[in-house]
Amino acid sequence: MESVSADAPRILLVEDDMNLGFVIQDMLRQEGFRVHLSKDGKEGLMQFNKEQYDLCLLDVMMPKKDGFALAEDIRKTNSQVPIVFLTARDRSDDKILGLRLGADDYITKPFSSEELVLRIRAILKRNPKFRGEEKNKGHYLIGQYAFDYPNYELRHADGERRKLTRKEAELLRLFCQHKGQVLERELVANMVWGDDSYFVGRSMDVFITKLRKYLSKDPSLGITNVHGVGFRLEENP
Repeated sequence: MESVSADAPRILLVEDDMNLGFVIQDMLRQEGFRVHLSKDGKEGLMQFNKEQYDLCLLDVMMPKKDGFALAEDIRKTNSQVPIVFLTARDRSDDKILGLRLGADDYITKPFSSEELVLRIRAILKRNPKFRGEEKNKGHYLIGQYAFDYPNYELRHADGERRKLTRKEAELLRLFCQHKGQVLERELVANMVWGDDSYFVGRSMDVFITKLRKYLSKDPSLGITNVHGVGFRLEENP
């Protein structure tokens, strides 16, 4: 994992689905953010009162204290910190309530990782402290390959270069960020396509087959199927 600078934006992520929470946390860290993950609204409020944060990312449906109640408590002590709600509910009255509580944005699950990062960066740009900040370079070394995510380019050690499509690049970046870890099919589909329907799943399988072909020059690399669960990018010595 790339190191995160000490002056990077600090994000409080409150999400009771810990599997999804860890994926979002790792993805945001790879994008150059410092992220603390709390598992429910009560723990999230305690953490917010302990540290200074530049943005709060709150799930709505949580035990002990839901996201709306947590936002109300946060606004009692801090009226300026940006708040973004994450929710599986797409009801207009929920969105209205969230905005009335002072939310800066409202993102409906499932969402793509690119959408989430772009929305967070757009909000943080309002803060003079982060205005004009360089984006994370997004360069990864995997086996005999160098992956340049911002330019959608995969380079082999022999000099061969391959341009990737945007979805190919997003998918490979997700695997690079979680190398050696099993990623569930539904999480991969949601983080890259923003949808986990049957047709997206079929399309995802095609994209993974393409990535396997692109990485085939290095026998130490492989994207393996974990039966009934998902996929894992492996780099064997």
